[in-house]
Amino acid sequence: MRRMHEAFGATVRWRVSPAFGVAYVLLFTAAGILSSTARGPAEARAIADTPHAEFVGTEVCGQCHERQLKDWSGSDHAAAMQVANERTALGRFDGATFTKDGIDSRFFKRDGRLWVRTDGPDGKLADFEIRYTFGHFPLQQYLIELPGGRLQALGIAWDQRPAAEGGQRWFHLYPNQRLAAGHPLHWTGIDQNWNYQCAACHSTNLKKNYDAASETFATSWSEISVGCEACHGPGAKHVEWASASASSGTTAQDVRSDDPLHGFAKRFDERKGASWQMGQDGQAHRSVQRSTMTEIETCAQCHSRRQQFSDATATKLLDAFRPSLLEPPLYYADGQQRDEVFTYGSFLQSRMHAAGVTCSDCHNPHSGKLRENGNALCGQCHSPERFDTEKHHRHVAGGKGSECVSCHMPAATYMGVDARRDHSFRIPRPAQTANLGVPNACQTCHETSSAAWFADAMKRRFAGANAGFQSFADAFDRADRAAPGAQEALLKLASDAAQPPLVRASAIGRLRLSRRALEAVATALGDGDAAVRLAAVQALAGADAALKQQLLVPLLSDTTRTVRMEAARGLAGTSERMLDEAARKRFEAAIGEYVAAQEFNGERPEQQVNLAGLFAARGDGSKAEAALRRALKLDPTFVPAFVLLAEVKRTSGDEAAAEATLRDALISHPGSGELLHALGLSLVRQKRTAEAVDALVRAASGNQSVARYSYVAALALYDSGRAAEADDLLEQALATHPYDRQILYLVAVKKLQAGDSLSALKHAELLRSLEPEDSAVAQLYGSAVQKAR
Repeated sequence: MRRMHEAFGATVRWRVSPAFGVAYVLLFTAAGILSSTARGPAEARAIADTPHAEFVGTEVCGQCHERQLKDWSGSDHAAAMQVANERTALGRFDGATFTKDGIDSRFFKRDGRLWVRTDGPDGKLADFEIRYTFGHFPLQQYLIELPGGRLQALGIAWDQRPAAEGGQRWFHLYPNQRLAAGHPLHWTGIDQNWNYQCAACHSTNLKKNYDAASETFATSWSEISVGCEACHGPGAKHVEWASASASSGTTAQDVRSDDPLHGFAKRFDERKGASWQMGQDGQAHRSVQRSTMTEIETCAQCHSRRQQFSDATATKLLDAFRPSLLEPPLYYADGQQRDEVFTYGSFLQSRMHAAGVTCSDCHNPHSGKLRENGNALCGQCHSPERFDTEKHHRHVAGGKGSECVSCHMPAATYMGVDARRDHSFRIPRPAQTANLGVPNACQTCHETSSAAWFADAMKRRFAGANAGFQSFADAFDRADRAAPGAQEALLKLASDAAQPPLVRASAIGRLRLSRRALEAVATALGDGDAAVRLAAVQALAGADAALKQQLLVPLLSDTTRTVRMEAARGLAGTSERMLDEAARKRFEAAIGEYVAAQEFNGERPEQQVNLAGLFAARGDGSKAEAALRRALKLDPTFVPAFVLLAEVKRTSGDEAAAEATLRDALISHPGSGELLHALGLSLVRQKRTAEAVDALVRAASGNQSVARYSYVAALALYDSGRAAEADDLLEQALATHPYDRQILYLVAVKKLQAGDSLSALKHAELLRSLEPEDSAVAQLYGSAVQKAR
């Protein structure tokens, strides 16, 4: 499916692939794989369907729940993954060909099985059997088995839409990228591996079963598709509960009243005893406040952008998953979906969620279908007499513009053909498009009119209308640009109890450490929402060891696993040596959870880098190096592993080995700013100034999106007497990073030294507005004022 954008406890960022896996098309949960020795579909089914004592299967559930089974049978969940055959595979396997990057791939049948002839792991054409189908609408992908128990998703997918809509064709999920064997996104590559990327959301009771020693998978499932127990959990005890009812001749409600969960680990009762009552404002209000998140968090296990770090059954989302925050490049500054983020993060920021709406208020949880069609769905809670009128929507009745979702749930297309609606339920704000560059629903249909025109029209037509529920766009935009006023706006959001917890967590995640920020973070560490506490823990990553020891130790006993293990990772190294005996025991338990989380995804280079970072922080260079070697064996293209390996070599006292590591990596990654910058620093330490400057300047000139490269390169140029070049480099950097603190400070100092006091004052004034609490900035500003007089 994809790398999940952020790794635990390290600065490594996940490489994000634009599209992968019809898990994005489907509605829900987990999947599994046969052993590497299996061959035919019949044998694969026999292996995969090995009995699991706690899981009884959808057919057993359907013996009592016939209506739910009927609904499910026609759902996307039921077709999440299937053994490939002529009935389940929708694509044309009649000799059809598809050409991309000079490769002619041909789809055909042989011996009653489905095949594709395409370029394999060695780049040569070969025949590969299609083992499984993945999803069914609007596209279907196909899985191929490779050695080591790996299933890989073919990059060529079938467009199942009607021909009139452009469908009934083969197409590539990466049309604008040239992918050859060895590239992570090639179908044989690490980023197209089903076991890690998408299995957990296409079958029931998936166990990934990765063995690090042999680097193989023995992934299994209890059901190939997403069945009842994927959401409800193991059903054996529930069957036992129901059987007791039948044998006693009483109703199920009368039996085992001591078990309110009826044999399950959780119960979906958010809607029980609640009703929606229409108010005079034309809006429905929940009769009782929603007090749990069980249903929403169950859906979020798959309908969210998140990292999974356990396949053990968890009743709390953050005990097995880490959902993403509202951050770029996943979301726009106003919280609209940008990359493939699915539903959870969008919904949590919405007025609907705040009002108590749950997923099943709108969706039938068994069929996945909407409970009503068209505007009637919204009319359940928003009076049609008030809202389904031209006076409200200002469009012709019956047209696209009159549909509630057109304005309040605009769609974005992913995987080439799959349009998905934004679940943040926002009011269109064209003015934010004009000011912040975010999209707006109006221009989705009216592409030729400007955002400014729509902003003016909205102001005229909806004078006095409310400003909308989401009020964080300006703060997040300022923070993402590091602009003046960002810190104050973020602090206000972080402390505003009326804001959704996800918004407060996302604000905390953007804070720059300062005295006031530390006060806000310390308060957030005791917040009632685990996502807020987690964000606060991570905000302390750059704090000194004593402060982390003071603030993070209580979090080692947090009720949520993700918070505990992130607190332990924050303490690892210098801080852990300050712990007393009682705290150390809790630390060791929590750091064990952190390590287990990394090892759960041990087939990924990101996790190996995370482990290496932990080992290095704790002073174990040999273990760190071993983990980095594993990372590079798993993915030789993963640059962060080279950089950290060089750093491990350096800290062990072998600067020559650090340099050699970086130069070896540059052979295959000649333009990498990360590698060139690290090489330049290595050369500086070796006092090889001319070579160092050359590497640092190359890093900066070829990677202007990273401000620090330009800052360090400019320092090196100044030290080498090449002031004019440094001035030009900083000028270019300021054009791209106008609010970068280090660059502004350096420019102001150099202007002051050159006698250009007015320019120095201009930069110092901006810097003071950005960092009002910084004493060094205040001193610089004072000097500039004095010189400018």
